[in-house]
Amino acid sequence: MKDLSNASTVEVGAESESQRVDNFLLRICKGVPRSHVYRILRSGEVRVNSRRVDATYRLQPGDRVRIPPLRLARRAEKTAPPLDLPVIYEDDALLVVDKPAGIAVHGGSGISFGVIEQMRAARPQLRFLELAHRLDRETSGLLILAKKRSALTVLHAALREGRVRKEYLALVKGRWRNEKQHVSLPLKKFLTRSGERRVSVDREGRESQTVFRKKREIRDYTLLSAELLTGRTHQIRVHLTHLGFPIAGDGKYGDFELNRGLAKQGLKRMFLHAGELEFGHPLSGKALKLHAPLPEDLSRFLESLGS
Repeated sequence: MKDLSNASTVEVGAESESQRVDNFLLRICKGVPRSHVYRILRSGEVRVNSRRVDATYRLQPGDRVRIPPLRLARRAEKTAPPLDLPVIYEDDALLVVDKPAGIAVHGGSGISFGVIEQMRAARPQLRFLELAHRLDRETSGLLILAKKRSALTVLHAALREGRVRKEYLALVKGRWRNEKQHVSLPLKKFLTRSGERRVSVDREGRESQTVFRKKREIRDYTLLSAELLTGRTHQIRVHLTHLGFPIAGDGKYGDFELNRGLAKQGLKRMFLHAGELEFGHPLSGKALKLHAPLPEDLSRFLESLGS
């Protein structure tokens, strides 16, 4: 939007069908802090078809969204530099990339921009480009982006209903006993005193299930595959730490003393990689099985352990 200093009304187009109103506002109100967008939603200053709505309301073509006068953040907005990531699969509806570790999937919480903002900058010709799901900043691997609203809606439903198979590789400290182990431990989010978001195993938490399979043992470590049956925040990391097998290099839930030693041995990141995805194409129904190889830095570290 060119002018946010006065109240305005925006008519929703077909490209924004089924988009949540909070995400719609964040997209068009460039330079407005996220906290302010959510405040005007909570206060009822945003109206859709002259009615109050909450942040989860999904827009339909023809909806008229009234936006109150907004003040831009005083600091100049940083422009996201274009970023081209390795493409694993692409067609008119989907873009699947191999995200490196160390890059957030989107801006926020002190991060000016992430993969989605940089990919939009790299592909300005695309009218629509949205994340279908998330990966932790420290995790590498397969990330799905939708190039059509219709594809995104179907993908979200498939993810909710467990029809997207996601498999990760993780190196853990310790010798894992079972060849296959189905872990079901409820997870609950909480905030630390410093305001940091964390997750812990809690009987009052949400159902969370992971299937672990032993791939190989290397000295006092085990390489595991982890198949997510649910998609909770930090699920693999918290399940493994709770079981006494922290992921090597995990700076949030892992063994901090161990991590310092591993850094000296060459492991500068968390050893967690989203390596495989299986799902039906959201528009054609075609079965897709996608693979992202283990990054070179993780492969080198495995070789150094085995030598």
